[in-house]
Amino acid sequence: MAGFEIREATPADSRFIGDMLVEALNWHPVRRRPRAQLVADGEFRRYIEGWMRPGDAGVVAVDGNGAPIGACWYRLFAPDEAGHGGLGPRVPELTLGVVSVWRAQGAGRALLRAAVDLARTQGYQRLSLSVERENYARRLYVSEGFATVSSGPDSDIMVRRLR
Repeated sequence: MAGFEIREATPADSRFIGDMLVEALNWHPVRRRPRAQLVADGEFRRYIEGWMRPGDAGVVAVDGNGAPIGACWYRLFAPDEAGHGGLGPRVPELTLGVVSVWRAQGAGRALLRAAVDLARTQGYQRLSLSVERENYARRLYVSEGFATVSSGPDSDIMVRRLR
């Protein structure tokens, strides 16, 4: 498999960011849902709607031909619209998605590290996320310094301190 590069996300990445949200949500092969259903659901649409609004930032991995293969992004939410991994209005919530054939190739880890570095340079103190306990991405988050701060019935809110 060819290598990949990481670049900052742009407003033109809106559609692909949506695709990667679908990949992130459809991590479990038995519980997959169609893109249209997921992006129409306000519970999930909040992570991509109006992409690049103030406070949005992220990175995209592209293969040797320049085709996007994954994205990791974060966004700030107002207290009344907090997402699943929300910890407050000054803690961006992170999402990571990688095209299935590129999983376990290092793209997810590279994207996560690049997004953490970007958030740090933008002056954020912490990043948060929500992950189901069965999701194998949880091991990646733990290995990259995310720690569980709150737990629900089947998922955890994790945080990474940046300073």
